[in-house]
Amino acid sequence: MGCFHTIGELFTLLLNNAQLNPHLTEQLCWELSNTSIQNLSLANNQLLATSASTFSGLKWTNLTWLDLSYNGLRDVGNDSFSWLPHLRYLSLEYNNIQRLSPRSFVGLSNLRYLTLKRAFTKQSVSLALHPNIEDFAFQWLKYLEYLNMDDNNIPSTKSNTFTGLVSLKYLSLSKTFTSLQTLTNETFVSLARSPLLTLNLTKNHISKIASGAFCWLGQLRILDLGLNEIEQELTGQEWKGLRNIFEIYLSYNKYLQLTSNSFALVPSLQRLMLRRVALRNVDISPSPFRPLHNLTILDLSNNNIANINEDLLEGLENLEILDFQHNNLARLWKHANPGGPVNFLKGLSHLHILNLESNGLDEIPVDVFKNLFELKSINLGLNNLNTLLPSIFDDQTSLRSLNLQKNLITSVERDVFGPPFQNLNSLDMSFNPFDCTCESISWFVNWLNQTHTNISELSTHYLCNTPRHYYGFPVKLFDTSSCKDSAPFKLLFIISTSTLLVFILTVLLIHFEGWRISFYWNVSVHRILGFKEIDAQAEQFEYTAYIIHAHKDRDWVWEHFSPMEEQDQSLRFCLEERDFEAGFLGLEAIVNSIKRSRKIIFVITHHLLKDPLCRR
Repeated sequence: MGCFHTIGELFTLLLNNAQLNPHLTEQLCWELSNTSIQNLSLANNQLLATSASTFSGLKWTNLTWLDLSYNGLRDVGNDSFSWLPHLRYLSLEYNNIQRLSPRSFVGLSNLRYLTLKRAFTKQSVSLALHPNIEDFAFQWLKYLEYLNMDDNNIPSTKSNTFTGLVSLKYLSLSKTFTSLQTLTNETFVSLARSPLLTLNLTKNHISKIASGAFCWLGQLRILDLGLNEIEQELTGQEWKGLRNIFEIYLSYNKYLQLTSNSFALVPSLQRLMLRRVALRNVDISPSPFRPLHNLTILDLSNNNIANINEDLLEGLENLEILDFQHNNLARLWKHANPGGPVNFLKGLSHLHILNLESNGLDEIPVDVFKNLFELKSINLGLNNLNTLLPSIFDDQTSLRSLNLQKNLITSVERDVFGPPFQNLNSLDMSFNPFDCTCESISWFVNWLNQTHTNISELSTHYLCNTPRHYYGFPVKLFDTSSCKDSAPFKLLFIISTSTLLVFILTVLLIHFEGWRISFYWNVSVHRILGFKEIDAQAEQFEYTAYIIHAHKDRDWVWEHFSPMEEQDQSLRFCLEERDFEAGFLGLEAIVNSIKRSRKIIFVITHHLLKDPLCRR
């Protein structure tokens, strides 16, 4: 293989698929005297090894970018890159490296970006033949900021695996380790001096996080532990030392059991992802999320959650996104729920996005969205909602996206959907069994014909279900012109119904309270005519009381009232048989006796009620 000569003013040299001689370690000579070259790609060749002389011809260049990916490279010899002091980007991904020594990266003092994705051998599952990253292998990379070691076959970390990476900010170790089942406080001790901000540990079969596992990573902002096999109770000690943590991603693990202190040591947390982790003890009190006053995103979806308390999200005043889809909240919003509906959304005044898709909901309490003035997106799709109460969305005038697809909604009326439809950018109510009648969708069809809201598949996914002659008919083609003629009939119906109700109530009132009405009517008429009550002070009464009774009850009256007069001489009752004045007619005698009596006593019996005089 000959030498490569001067390239003129080229800044990038591409030798991809050039099929270089596998034994270039000593043979490859460079006479690239032009210092303008900055980028060099040797990807997709058969470069099996590098040595201290491989890139010596580049020592006079300003090379900053070198790609050695897809070469089957097995051996990175000591001092291989010592001639490249200006290199900032190095790709060794998709190779077959067996060993990195403490001198593999000598000279790369300015390297910022190193990718070792799938760079190590995967030929054997034997631990003895696993790739070996010796301690202090990265010690020369003092300015390295980004390191990607994804998809490798490394057993675990050592006490000095990452020692020397004093500028490292991003470390990706996804699907990297074969034996890293438990994270301990020794796992990342070699990163103690690194200002690490992002750590990716996905797909490593991690099953447990020990107390203080991340205590060395005080600057860490993003921690991704998703797609592992973690199964444990979170006591809160797992996060000890993460004083600046911004996001913890725990989604897609085996199961997590919460305690009230699960996140007590990470009050700075703003994003927490707990999707599909078979979450347990969510209804514990105090809530596990109570310490997270800075939380803006919470994902609790796909956990089959059925029991929560009203205080689940208490204190999360800054929460903006809540993912609660694919759970089982139906019972909690039923009016028949013991203790009433559980309003776990109260207090979330800054909530912007709410996802409650696939929760089996068939009822929504009327005040569940009350005071959520900043809601911009609500997803209630794939539930069993049929009837929505008026005013349920009255506070959602800021709504931009509403999803109610695949429910059982038949009617879209103004008093329910008027407020949330005002400023919508996107609406999805597809695959609902719409009732194509004037009462149910007339307003909706008129709105569809005027709105600029994005409604996808309107012609094919918005179809009438009833009545039968409209089955399968596109909702938007429903003729609303005939609905206007029904307005007089509606008014007539309302007037006639109201009149009938008033008549029925009047009849019932007269039947049960007629005597009281008649009495007050007579009193009012007499007062209007100038009559007034007799001044009782000037009256001199002859009798204490006049006794009104039926003729058949006279023996009973005499038997009970006469003894009272004998016992108390001040009492004197006016009795018809004894005290009526002679020569007066019956009615006149009664009137005169009443005038001479201070009080009137009625002895009410069946005989009195049937007495002709009483009935008069």
